Amino acid sequence: MDVQRTQIAELLGQVSGLQAEWTEGAIQRITTENTSLKQRVRQLTTDNRTLDERLKAARSNLRFQDRRVADLEARIAEPAPKS
Repeated sequence: MDVQRTQIAELLGQVSGLQAEWTEGAIQRITTENTSLKQRVRQLTTDNRTLDERLKAARSNLRFQDRRVADLEARIAEPAPKS
């Protein structure tokens, strides 16, 4: 039990030491950077969604065009009606 108390006291001392190293300016800078990063993540998420929608639309358009080309190729391959 004494070993655990000693370890806990040492760890609490380390935590206090680490907290003392953080100046108010450093905390403010990190908070500001964190906010900026969160905004950037939101923007990238929105951009990704927009690009995904555009990709889906392009794929749909390509499928339509492929069907149209196949239809035109089939028409060209049909023998001409004899008069």
